[in-house]
Amino acid sequence: MTSLIPPIRLGVNVDHVATIRNARGGDLPDPVRAAQLACAAGADGITAHLREDRRHIRDSDMRRLREQLTVPLNFEMAATDEMVAIALEHRPHAACLVPERREERTTEGGLDVLGGGIDLAHKVQKLAHAGIRVSLFVASDAAQIARAADIGAAVIELHTGAWCEFVAAGETAKAAAELARLLDAAGQGSALGLEIHAGHGLDYATAEIMAAVEPVRELNIGHFLIGESIFAGLEGTIRHMRTAMARGRARLGAPQAA
Repeated sequence: MTSLIPPIRLGVNVDHVATIRNARGGDLPDPVRAAQLACAAGADGITAHLREDRRHIRDSDMRRLREQLTVPLNFEMAATDEMVAIALEHRPHAACLVPERREERTTEGGLDVLGGGIDLAHKVQKLAHAGIRVSLFVASDAAQIARAADIGAAVIELHTGAWCEFVAAGETAKAAAELARLLDAAGQGSALGLEIHAGHGLDYATAEIMAAVEPVRELNIGHFLIGESIFAGLEGTIRHMRTAMARGRARLGAPQAA
């Protein structure tokens, strides 16, 4: 008897719709409208990162997303007292804690769960006690993943950025080695009872490969989808991504580096 293939979800990050809006000021394009279109096209959830410097998503965007979405909202946030308070106010479905530095262009590297100590553990527990599903954005590092499980995270999101960069540069050996680390990390996290998500830098080809990794339950993708939508429209781009993910999921087995 063939076992059922576990489903995989697509979370769409709408941060860069807000980036375009903020480049000129005003209210357009509206990231909430983009989120609604994404859901209509097949997104299973919406991710938005409220950064300390508010460079893209605004506080009002988070409020409107929470009020208007009918799918889960994943609140990406730094592990600060300010962001914990905002998350507790809005009560999103999930909160993904990420490292954040003012000078970076986007999230670089995984969260230092070990270095976060008892303070990070208390923040995770506070969010979890409020009914918010806590995810930690981590690198493929065994010690960091073990600590994520120890402090009560429900989910880890594996940072796929380095792998995607190696794939894009045609560095086959490095891409294969990084993919092997991701596969090991996914297996370790799953064995520890963590739900496994993945994201950062994924495009159609790399998302298809990650969709074939059995422990992975969700891919979170933003920049590529928003950029590609300039040429193909947001709904068409998301449908194309869903098709790529479905192809990957249908051949669960031994994924190969692109």
